[in-house]
Amino acid sequence: MHILDWIMVSGYFLVMVGIGWWSHRRVRTVRDFYIAGRKMPWWLAGISHHMSGYSAVMFVAFAGVAYTDGITVYFWAFATIGIGVGIGSWLFAARWNRLSSRLGVASPLEYLARRYNVPTQQALAWSGSLLKVFDVASKWFAVAVLLNSFAGVPLVLGIVITGTVTMIYCTAGGLWADALTDFGQFLIQGLAGLVMLWVVLGKLGGFSALFTFWGDLPEGHLSPTTSKYTTVFLLVYILVKTLEYNGGMWNLAQRYMAAPSTHAARRGAVLSSALYLVWPFVLMIPMFAAPLIVPGLEDPTTSYAEMTTTLLPAGMVGLVLAGFFSHTMAMVASDANAISSVITRDMLPVLWRRARDFSAGEKLLAARIATFSFITLSMIVATQAKNLGGVLAIVVSWVAALMGPISIPLLLGMLPWFRRCGSRAALASWAAGLATYALVYYGLDSTQTTIVAAPILVSLVLYSGLGLLAPEPSVRADEIIDTAGRKDEDEGPGGSGSSSQDPVVAV
Repeated sequence: MHILDWIMVSGYFLVMVGIGWWSHRRVRTVRDFYIAGRKMPWWLAGISHHMSGYSAVMFVAFAGVAYTDGITVYFWAFATIGIGVGIGSWLFAARWNRLSSRLGVASPLEYLARRYNVPTQQALAWSGSLLKVFDVASKWFAVAVLLNSFAGVPLVLGIVITGTVTMIYCTAGGLWADALTDFGQFLIQGLAGLVMLWVVLGKLGGFSALFTFWGDLPEGHLSPTTSKYTTVFLLVYILVKTLEYNGGMWNLAQRYMAAPSTHAARRGAVLSSALYLVWPFVLMIPMFAAPLIVPGLEDPTTSYAEMTTTLLPAGMVGLVLAGFFSHTMAMVASDANAISSVITRDMLPVLWRRARDFSAGEKLLAARIATFSFITLSMIVATQAKNLGGVLAIVVSWVAALMGPISIPLLLGMLPWFRRCGSRAALASWAAGLATYALVYYGLDSTQTTIVAAPILVSLVLYSGLGLLAPEPSVRADEIIDTAGRKDEDEGPGGSGSSSQDPVVAV
């Protein structure tokens, strides 16, 4: 890369660290660290929700699918998210916000101890945290692959550089730093994406190519589904993403909890949904056109990097690379904050009795230590990503398949239709879903559709079925569900529905 490209990337890193340091001054309590004191405006919550949902994997693994299979990747990877978040704006956003305002919840799993019991909460906490380590590791590895393609930086060094910068700003500033850097990264991503789109269209003959190049693509590239990514796969992915992006991916629940009111939480979700339906397609047009510009690649996952280094002038390559970083750092910082909240508020008090009596300062210190530790561990695992099957295997096969069994008791547990489902249904559905995944992924020669669909469908059927056949009525569960679902008379467009000073749910 040219010196101008390095200046662009270095400047981006310095800005991110600067935002983290500025945000550090706004963090006084653990609630500031985890849910921004419930003062995040709806537009920032929406943009942060959107940016926290995808990473540089888009420009590696998904770019590879776009190169070999065409537009199918947009439909199952992003349109499903847009639909799922749209559903969540009606079904989940306000409920998460009420749990935060009325019960003082600052961790997505905090309410589970009362909704079910402590063992159920701990099972979901430990399994979800472990899964997130591998999920985030795949993001580090993806951006390291891009840095290696652009500048020849060794993979391990690329992981260390990106991880260290992310660690500095999210450990210092918590959710405020995450959200503000998300906004800055959204602007950088937008500029980089539009530059790449303009250059690719110029290479194809000008702006009119936006409407004409599709007919020149290889056969089958315009089909929303393929033999591997089938219609059933697409439909199941809508269910997976509805759960994952409305709280199953814990960090995104925090965006709803951080909004000052239920109205703001819903507006943020609607904004994020709209962005997911439109913006990824714009970013992916160059990926769809890649077979026409860089044909015959042995490794399709390098297609976007090849186009960038081939087509863009000095300085612009650095801008696009900064855009890659922005995706990964936005998601990872968000994940780290959420995992830290689960560790310090849900897991640590059970493991160590003294943690229940931490002072405000000790709680904040524990939050920062947990964030630091999670990022460090994920960076170590990232160095072994190739041995784990590569980025696409982790993101699609592991995360998508395992997210359902973990998120079904978490998300459905706050809905009134499932109030008869207790800890037995939650644990059984969780365990059966994980066992099903192990069977279809390691024991059978299964298709991609089966790997993703079987675990979540088994969990859903078992959770719902046990609620009907072996109900576990509970006054505490009813109280949680009613608290999350009840709209107060004063809960209008600007109202929170309750004070944010209510006591935290006890472990």
